[in-house]
Amino acid sequence: MVTMSRATEDYLKAIYHVAHRGQPVTTGLLASELGVSAPSVSAMVRRLEDGGLLQRVDTRALRLTESGERAALRVVRRHRLLETFLARVLDVPWDEVHAEAEQLEHALSERLEDRIDAALGHPTHDPHGDPIPPRDGPHEEGWSAALDSAPTGCRFQVDRVSDRDSAALRHLGERGVFPGVVLDVEEQEPFGGPRWIRVGGQRHPLGTPLTRLVHGHVLDGRA
Repeated sequence: MVTMSRATEDYLKAIYHVAHRGQPVTTGLLASELGVSAPSVSAMVRRLEDGGLLQRVDTRALRLTESGERAALRVVRRHRLLETFLARVLDVPWDEVHAEAEQLEHALSERLEDRIDAALGHPTHDPHGDPIPPRDGPHEEGWSAALDSAPTGCRFQVDRVSDRDSAALRHLGERGVFPGVVLDVEEQEPFGGPRWIRVGGQRHPLGTPLTRLVHGHVLDGRA
């Protein structure tokens, strides 16, 4: 049995996020994701394997077991509920709630988690558009297409925005790019230049690193 320490929960959540971004989960990628050394990752991986929370797909790639997935989802649920609480109740900016929730998620009891959930009206998505796992039952994490793949001239509705980079979130928020917003996708500058979008009558250039953080779906053809 693995003790659910802060480090254990951080690893489970990181493995979950990497896997659901469609990337193979390797020790090297986990080390980069968590900002720790490769030997530290190897040691934790062995503990998670011994505890039945993680298994090897092949010699390099890892995968959460059914028990590991459930444990990871509990952490993800607490994190996203806390982000929603901080944003809605305390007016914490959306580019700051992730870091604050990272600190609080490990100390949140199930009773307080349920109280927060009820007080918020059982929200289904956090401020970044990430789906909040239910207490019980199935959960769909799937990511929609990124803005960088949207055709020029279309109208694009934002579903979710990656919260991995707070500076990028602040930049996008200042330009009105939030979940639920509909924007016009205009021209793409050549040779790796920015993509121009129009939000609320204002035009903004977004480089590829930013358009890859914004996910959503095309509403129709030409804008």
